[in-house]
Amino acid sequence: MNASTHAPSDSSASILVVEDDKTVAEVVSRYLVREGFAVEHVADGGVALARVQDRMPDLIVLDLMLPGVDGREVCRRVRAVSDVPIIMLTALGETGDRIAGLELGADDYLAKPFSPRELVARVKNVLKRSGSGDGRSDNSSQLEVGGIRLDRKSREVEIEGRSVDLTQREFDLLAFLMEHPKEVFRREVLLEHVWGYTFGDTSTVTVHVRRLREKIEPDPSNPTFVQTVWGVGYKFGP
Repeated sequence: MNASTHAPSDSSASILVVEDDKTVAEVVSRYLVREGFAVEHVADGGVALARVQDRMPDLIVLDLMLPGVDGREVCRRVRAVSDVPIIMLTALGETGDRIAGLELGADDYLAKPFSPRELVARVKNVLKRSGSGDGRSDNSSQLEVGGIRLDRKSREVEIEGRSVDLTQREFDLLAFLMEHPKEVFRREVLLEHVWGYTFGDTSTVTVHVRRLREKIEPDPSNPTFVQTVWGVGYKFGP
């Protein structure tokens, strides 16, 4: 299928919308263009992968159910080469599909039917949090706890000198926990501070904690950095 490109006069970021429902794609693209984004729409997973290989967008809005290469496979292949933010669109009530998408590396999801304004708000939130730097000085931009060194400006993480590749949400989650060592946070609180949502599915936090542990813990089944406080939430450090 041919890709359609919308080019606003004042684009601030490029967004690839991968959606085979023409009506949904048109509405989503129109709302994003109104906000000043440069939006490209494709309706096929294979075409989306070709577009990404040619030029990586700043964010991908990815439908789970696609003809040809489905959303799961697109997400998996993109994650193998990039940490570009991905917001996945799923069918209402398909909890297993949402969890699978998050496990593959999606940063966020919306269940259909959804409000286009809600999608725009989440796109802005994800892009804001994925931007490098946050106004801190060079010294305060770095955190080092228990052998983990995190640099907010470069968004790099090292463990005992070894570089660790994290997605945007994984990085933000680790940074927040490292900023508050030994303080216990409920999943609802982490969802608000890391994702910027005052309500939502807290399984998003659970999945990201699991993924983060797989990347930073010597033994993910017996974590030493991101620890579970049963019945309460999570904390960083013993």
